[in-house]
Amino acid sequence: MAVELRKDSIDLGIVVKDSATALGFYRDVLGFEHLGDNPMPGALSGTMHRLLCGTTTIKLIKLDENPAVDAPKGGITGATGYRYFTIQVTNIAEITQQCKDGDVRVLVDNAEIRPRVSITMVADPDGNWVEFVDDRS
Repeated sequence: MAVELRKDSIDLGIVVKDSATALGFYRDVLGFEHLGDNPMPGALSGTMHRLLCGTTTIKLIKLDENPAVDAPKGGITGATGYRYFTIQVTNIAEITQQCKDGDVRVLVDNAEIRPRVSITMVADPDGNWVEFVDDRS
């Protein structure tokens, strides 16, 4: 049996160390719409900040007590598991510049990886990698 989708995208949960810096990146630098905040129940005591990226909801989760262990650093080659996520865009040069102007660490600076396909990769405040792809092929 195949998965029957209710919408055409997935949502993403990111546990963050600091709500203000995470919102500063995702809401203020990238311009994602802040949909609201929700308390986290029970043992997951904290706050979920919901932001809209296309039809994807990015859920920034700030627990009342930060986890004892950080995700391994090093991006794609740092460890197995989820290492980055991709956002398809049409204005990659503008986004790259916004990130630079916002003191965001740019890992790959608007590089053409094949004809008419460019990428930029940045690190969010917690070191999670975000890839932007402008595919005009």
